[in-house]
Amino acid sequence: MKARLRTVRLELAEPLRISRSTMTARDAVWLAVEHDGVTGYGEAVSSVYYGLDADTLVRLISSVGLERFADPDSALEALSSQAAAPVPPAVVAAVESALLDLVGKRDGVPVHRLLGAPASFGVATARTIGITSLAHAAAEARRLAASGFEVVKVKAGSHDAEDDVERVRVIRDAAPQVRLLLDPNGAWSVAEAARLLPRFAALGVEAVEQPLPPGDPDALGALAERSPLPVIADEDAVSVADVRRLAGRVHGVNVKLAKCGGVRAALRIAELIEGSGTELMLGCLTASTLGIAPAVQLADRARWVDLDGHLLLARDPWTGIGGADGTVRTSDLPGLGVEEVTAHADVA
Repeated sequence: MKARLRTVRLELAEPLRISRSTMTARDAVWLAVEHDGVTGYGEAVSSVYYGLDADTLVRLISSVGLERFADPDSALEALSSQAAAPVPPAVVAAVESALLDLVGKRDGVPVHRLLGAPASFGVATARTIGITSLAHAAAEARRLAASGFEVVKVKAGSHDAEDDVERVRVIRDAAPQVRLLLDPNGAWSVAEAARLLPRFAALGVEAVEQPLPPGDPDALGALAERSPLPVIADEDAVSVADVRRLAGRVHGVNVKLAKCGGVRAALRIAELIEGSGTELMLGCLTASTLGIAPAVQLADRARWVDLDGHLLLARDPWTGIGGADGTVRTSDLPGLGVEEVTAHADVA
């Protein structure tokens, strides 16, 4: 097999502010794996939170050594058995994506069918509104509802908690029919969460992601026991081991392929929590359609779907999963079902 890498810059349509940072752009590394004239693609994106810049991603993806495998099947087996170079989950996810895309194209089968889904499907995705002015938040909520979005996720954790409450209030008033999710990204103390969650519940918020700082799953589980709305672990639910500790103690876990290690790791998590009372949420980082597409293949298994990373971009260089109308979709095309629409120069 042959592997090629490209690094590109993904600019956001507008700055996205969350409790710990503001983002305006993200670097993406695209992996192309070719075998017998068929090419599969995957994407890894840079992350300050996970300590991965573009150069590090290029180095780590190269260290997997895909050229040493005779075919994509043996490479996938090596990833599963951890026989490949020890690399972060984001790299495993990108390599797995390219290999699954390649296998699907080779066999003429969509990836969602390779993973067990019998037919193509579409699911409603949340669309994120960051920490922003009340007027802008209300305008965005009206625009999203008019475009077909049924779910809106509101970022919280600003310096003034009243600002968060008012932002949710104006969004609820502007789009009274949408389902609301809340995400403070670990910004609250236990006391703050206990004080604020009843107020958000009264405003019709459906669930809250990671209200407490990560690192104390016992505190998160204790909060979930008395919370007036469902608590979903995100930063505290990185690995299968993390989820095993939280299963049955929180109402949901937000699975992102870049933090758990790809679609097959996500499937193991889904199997682990089945019947525990903890439900699956599928989330993402800001990425192109190429980076979001693998998670879309699993989206029919999730109670909550937040796969809007490509919708935050000023220009998405890939197409194939939709989402602008509030619904992301698989297709009957082989592989991931995505196509590049913008050419970029090779840099690695």
